[in-house]
Formats: sequence, C-alpha cells, structure tokens
Amino acid sequence: MDNLRDIAKEIARIYCPMTPLGVDMLASILVPMKFQKGDTILKEGNVCNALYFVEKGMVRQYYYKNKKDVTEHFSFEGRIVFCIESLLKQEPSRLIVEALENTTLYAIPYDTLLGLMVRNQEMEMLYRKILEHVAISSQEHADSQRFENAAERYERLLREKPEIVLRAPMVHIASFLQMTPETLSRVRGASVAATRTNPPRELTDPWWTRTNTK
Repeated sequence: MDNLRDIAKEIARIYCPMTPLGVDMLASILVPMKFQKGDTILKEGNVCNALYFVEKGMVRQYYYKNKKDVTEHFSFEGRIVFCIESLLKQEPSRLIVEALENTTLYAIPYDTLLGLMVRNQEMEMLYRKILEHVAISSQEHADSQRFENAAERYERLLREKPEIVLRAPMVHIASFLQMTPETLSRVRGASVAATRTNPPRELTDPWWTRTNTK
C-alpha cells in the first residue's frame, strides 16, 4: 500500500464499512510514521494523542512494575494500537509503546477525529467499532489470565495470534502470558511434543479420505 486512500480503505475493510466519501475523509487525516526496531513510539508520561494503524511491523505496549517491564499488548499488521486511558482522558500515559520491528504506522490524530465525528456519522461509527474491538480484545485477554492455566493461555495465543509466537521475543511473550520464561519454555516444549505425537487428523487419515483442496 503506497497511498493514504489505500490505507483508509484497509482500515474501513477491517473495522467498519465506509462509503467513498468516508474513506476520503479518513485518508485526509492520516499521518504516515516510520520507526526503527527498538524505537519508542509513545513514552511514559506523554499523552496519547492519536490512534495508530500498523501497516507494517510489530509493536508492543508495556509498563514497569517492581523494576520489571510487563507486556500489556502486541499489535501487528492490520491492527490499531493506542493507550486507551491516556487517549480518552488526555492524561499522561503509564504505558510505553515501542517498535519490535521496523514499523510503518499511520496515525489518526484524536482531536481531528473528534472534529470529523461531529460532522460525519461514518467517522463516529468507525471510532465506535475500534473502541468495541479494543474492549473485547482486552476482556478476552483478562479472562484468559483469570480462568486458563499456563498451557491453555499459550495454546490460545498460538491458535488465535500465531504471528506473536513467531515474531515477538520469548521474554515478552512470557510476560504477556503472565508466566516466567522458564515456564513458557516448558509449555512450549510440551506443545511441540504433543503435536508430534498427535499430528493433525488429516495427516494420519488414509489418502482417499482427505479433502482435495486444490
């Protein structure tokens, strides 16, 4: 994607269908930003003034507790990242956002978005759908931490967001899943062993029972 309208169309496709007029309006306020691996996108103590659509790369949100950094969230291609409390209250953020890879973002300035929402219902709907997505995702993650054991949490992540397992450093994944790196290593090893012992059914079925996907 090499122009703002393409990015706006992709945001609309993922979060909320929009008319060409709505897409053009969204495209008009997008701000392209590039970060190198390890760069800080939002510092602790700064106010989050935008929603960021990840066009390429991966970022994480984290905070410090007892002098250790704790990963709160990962975002990668096709996701929007922002610090919701800081954004909505316009207060200094307690979270930090950093690039885990070379990353291209498109910022949606919050003040500008609020102004457009007054004049255009599509922009209001887009904003609502983004907030709904973030709320549901946060609740699902919280429920996973409350009700699932370490193995179940890892298997959920592997099933629903394999990009994180493949691309993020293991120390950050362990923190995100609220387990030590040693526990994550054991859980991961057990998962790999189980897959080898019990391969997907299609691989063990006689060839004449398999579905032809060509």
